[in-house]
Amino acid sequence: MGYQMTRAQADAQFRRWTEQYEVYAPMLMKGEGCFSDTDIIRYGKPASLDEIEWAEKSDYSFKEVLIAINETLFYYTEDQTILPKGPEKEILIFLRSCDLHAVKRLDQIYLHNGNPDFYYNRVREKAKFILMGCPATCASGFCVSMGTNTTDAYNAYLKLDGDKVYVDIRDEALVGFAADAAAADVTPDFVTENEEKVTLPKKLSNESFTKEIWQEYGARCIGCGRCNFACPTCTCFTMQDIFYQDNPRAGERRRVWASCQVEGFDEIAGGIKFRKTQGDQMRFKVMHKIYDFEKRFGYPMCVGCGRCDDICPEYISYSNLVNRLAKEEEEG
Repeated sequence: MGYQMTRAQADAQFRRWTEQYEVYAPMLMKGEGCFSDTDIIRYGKPASLDEIEWAEKSDYSFKEVLIAINETLFYYTEDQTILPKGPEKEILIFLRSCDLHAVKRLDQIYLHNGNPDFYYNRVREKAKFILMGCPATCASGFCVSMGTNTTDAYNAYLKLDGDKVYVDIRDEALVGFAADAAAADVTPDFVTENEEKVTLPKKLSNESFTKEIWQEYGARCIGCGRCNFACPTCTCFTMQDIFYQDNPRAGERRRVWASCQVEGFDEIAGGIKFRKTQGDQMRFKVMHKIYDFEKRFGYPMCVGCGRCDDICPEYISYSNLVNRLAKEEEEG
C-alpha cells in the first residue's frame, strides 16, 4: 500500500520504530575512515531519518548486521557450554536493491546449503528490510548487468522528497508507520542504466582456471582482503578459541570474518596450501562469484554493487577482469 505523509509525521513514526525495533541504516561517519581526515559510510543505528545517508552508497554493506564481524558462538567452562542470547528485538535494515538481492545469496549459503546455520537463522528471522531507492546510478555499480537493479522483496519502501515522505508498505506489521497518512501511488526509484557495464562470460569451464589473466591481476594484489569484507555476499569465516587468563579451562569460541585473499586462509594441517600464489587466490574469488556459485545454485553470486572496485587500495577492478574474461572467450 502506498502513502504520502509529511516530514513531521514520518519523523514521529521513525522515532517509534527506533523504540520498537533495532534500526540499522547506512550512516556517514566523519573521521572514521582509513585515515584520520577521511569519512566512511557504513551501517549504524540512526536516531532520526536525517542521520541516514540517502544519497551515497555505503562503503561497507549491511552484511555485518546479519553476520557479526566477531561473534561468540558459545562460552565454556570445565563442565558446561553456554549459548549467548540472540537479538531480543526485531530488526529493520535500510538497504538498496542490489543489497536486497545479496540477502538471497546469504540465505542460500546459511539456510539452504545443508543444515541451516543456527546463529544466522535466529538473526535472519527477526530481520525486515526497508528499501532505499536509487534515483541515479553509483559510479562503480553494475546492478543492471547483474539483474539486481529492481526488487519487490522488501517489507517497506521509504523515500524522502523535501517536506514529503513516500512509503510503500508490503508488511502488515509495518502499516502502523503510515498512520494518518494519505493514500498515494508510490513506485520505488530503480536504476535503469549504469555507467559501468559488465558482460558475464557464458562459456567458462575448467580450462578457464588456467588463464594467464589470473597471474596478471594477482601480481597487483597485496592480499588485504578488503574486497571480501566490503562485499555483501562473501560469507567465509574462521574460528578463534579464547582462553581466559584467570582460568585457562574457561573461555569462548568465536566466529570471525575471514578472506580467501589473505595469506593462510587455505592452509591446512601439515602446512599444505591449495592456492599458492596471489593469482590463484584471485582466480578462486572471481570464479566462485561468476562460475562455481551459479553452477551449483543457478544464479551468480555477485550482485554488481561495485564495492570491491571502490575499496581496493591497488585499484584492481573486478568488473574489468570479468569483462576481459568475456572478451577472451569471444575471441576464443
